[in-house]
Parts: sequence; structure tokens; C-alpha cells
Amino acid sequence: MKFQAPRGTQDIFSPAVLAWQSLEATARRVMGRYGYAEIRTPIFESTELFTRGIGEATDIVQKEMYTFSDRKGRSLTLRPEGTAPAVRAYIEHNLGARRMPCRAWYHGPIFRYERPQAGRYRQHHQVGAELLGSPAPEADFEVIDLFVRLLLELGLADVTVRLNSVGDENSRPAFRLVLEEALRPRLSELCEDCRRRFDLNILRIFDCKVPNDRAIVASLPVMIDHLDPASKSHHDRLRSLLDGAGIRYEEDPRLVRGLDYYTRTVFEVHHPKLGAQSAVGGGGRYDNLVSECGGPPTPAVGFSSGIERLLMALEAEGCAQGAVVPPDVMVVGTDRLATAVLAATLRRHHRVDVDLMERSFGSQMKQADRSSARFALILGEDEMAGDFVTLRDMTAGTESRIPRDRLEAELATRLTEPAPNAAPKEQ
Repeated sequence: MKFQAPRGTQDIFSPAVLAWQSLEATARRVMGRYGYAEIRTPIFESTELFTRGIGEATDIVQKEMYTFSDRKGRSLTLRPEGTAPAVRAYIEHNLGARRMPCRAWYHGPIFRYERPQAGRYRQHHQVGAELLGSPAPEADFEVIDLFVRLLLELGLADVTVRLNSVGDENSRPAFRLVLEEALRPRLSELCEDCRRRFDLNILRIFDCKVPNDRAIVASLPVMIDHLDPASKSHHDRLRSLLDGAGIRYEEDPRLVRGLDYYTRTVFEVHHPKLGAQSAVGGGGRYDNLVSECGGPPTPAVGFSSGIERLLMALEAEGCAQGAVVPPDVMVVGTDRLATAVLAATLRRHHRVDVDLMERSFGSQMKQADRSSARFALILGEDEMAGDFVTLRDMTAGTESRIPRDRLEAELATRLTEPAPNAAPKEQ
């Protein structure tokens, strides 16, 4: 039987994995500069954490979650997003007692049952950050600035923030009435999902992707025109901060994102070279999620970004994110025991390759050339008899005899020197 990876998943291996490692290293560096500590949560959680946190009316909960019962009948779900697990960990371990605000970041696999498409997999990966404890618009600004800075340092310069406010519990009830009045005469024209959303959470209609519904949504009143004074002041202050930092943004009054826990600020970041599906990530403020999950009232804001989407954007931008690192040294010889022991000794300090395929001496030299090793260490019969090694500079084509007891020091010195120009090859 021939096995294949499940639909909507992928194997990631060298050299592609090097781009992933480079992206993760950049994320770790940037997050650290902003004071965010890494958090790693389980890949499955209680199903109720997501149904309560994300929202019953969302597509994620209704259509996309991988949910199963364990052997004791408890309902568990592979995490479909990263914020709710981070909030659960914040509450369970009382992370707010250590320092406020609490800044955390994460990266790892996310699971959603949806139609696989470019950059979107049923098991995909996200990198994200959460800031818990501050209600100030400066916290929203910090998270957006952090996301934009991460993209810039990855090599994505041409990005735009799309920004909106979805209000809070003080402004939404009145807006819902306005929205219901505008939608009720056309309710029969909406898709089945949106007719259900009308009763469960009418704001979800703004997130519909059905073309006919999108045309109706374009004519609806928007939340930004119905904000209470506090939400409006918060939004205006955030815009002033973005203007002051020179972060490019566009107002998008119909942006609501795909989760119910957002309050006030929501945003997405787009990269135009990805085409119609140009979003590389987004986030917003979720001031009620901690209390809804059983914790104390705690304002919070965060973002997440799909790693596969980021890598697609980097490829479209022409930004190389990783390159194969060649070995420093290839050990070549006729005595397999001696070459294996020498390679093991040198690997304490250097990147070393050695033949394990029982190739001839000539084939080993060809392999050293193909590997782009800086040096070949030759252990032939003369070298074994004379207690020295021959060090060949694979770029310059020169050779030196090095006594065994001086080999480590000589290698350390030579590997710090710039590689010479390649010797001209014979025609």
C-alpha cells in the first residue's frame, strides 16, 4: 500500500524548510525586541473553549473544526486558531500576576477543515502575538507596529494595513437594530448561512464571501458611523498613532474578521502581489474574551499570520529566506574507520561531511566539490603513514600538509578567513 500525506497537508523538508527556519528566527528576534515571550500551547483543547471564544455563528465553529471525543467521552478540538489557547493558558497559570501587560507570542500548527487552496492548508501554521492587560489604543498601535515591523524585517516592504472599529457592548446593540431594519426587507435574498447569522450574530454577514450577498452588504450601514464616544475616541487615537509612526493604512468600514470575540479595533495586513486573496494576517482587540473564558475582566489585543501565506508573499517579492549552508569540511580518505573518527572529532566545532556510501576516493572528491565544502581533508595512505592530513582549499585549488596535532587550530584560523577567488578552470 502506498501512503500519501492527507489532503490539505504537506511535508516540509530541505531546502524548503530552511525558509521556514529563517522566518521563525526573524520572528523570534523581532518579538524579543518588543518584549514578547514565547508560549507553546497544546494542539488540542476542550471544544467549549473554541465554541465560547470564537463564536457559535462563525464558519470556523460551524464548518471547519476538527472535533473528536476521547476515550472518556470528552469533546476535544484540534486548535483552529491561537488566541483562545493563549488566553486559557493566561488564566490557568495566572500569567498576569507576573507582569502587566502580559506579552506573549507563538508559532505552530493550526487545523481547519476547508477547501485547500494556494497557501491555505487543513493543517497550516501561524505566528502570532497577544498583549493582555492594557485597554489603551497605544496597545493596539504596538501590536500593529509589531506585525508591520516583522513583515519589513522579513523583506515585505509593500504592505498595507486595513483598519476598522466594530465597537463594543455600548455601541453594538443600537447598531444591530439599525442593521436588522436595513436587512430585513432583503433577508430572503441572502444565502442560507447569512439568514442564520441574522439571528445568531448579524455582524457575521459582513464576512460573507457569496458574491450576491457581498453586493447587498455593500449597501448596508456600517459600524464606524455608529460608534459610541469612547469607541470613537479610541479609534481616532489609534489612527493618530499610526499617522505619527508613518504606518500606511486604509479605512475599511466593512472589515469584521472571522471571529466573534473582537471589540473595537480590527485590522488586516495585505500584500498586493498575492492577488485577490492578498491578506497575510490580521487581528484586533478582544476585551471580553478572558472573562468569557472564566478569567478576570482583562482587555487584550493581538494578531496572527499564516506562515504559508507569508512564504508565498516572500516568494512573490523575490526575497530569499533561506539558503543551504554547505559543510566547512569534507573528510575524504581510503580508510573508512579513520575518516569516520576524524569527522566525529571535527564535528565538535565545525560543519563536517564524510562519505557513508563506500565511494571510491575519486568519487569522494567529486562529492566534496558538489557539496560546496570550503575544504577537503584528505586521509590517504601517505597521510596515514606520516601522521598528517592534506588540506585542500576547494575554492582556490591549493593544498597544504597539516600535522594532526595542529589541524584543529589551523582549521579554526582558515575558516575565519574570506574564501579566495576561485582558480580558473582548465578549458
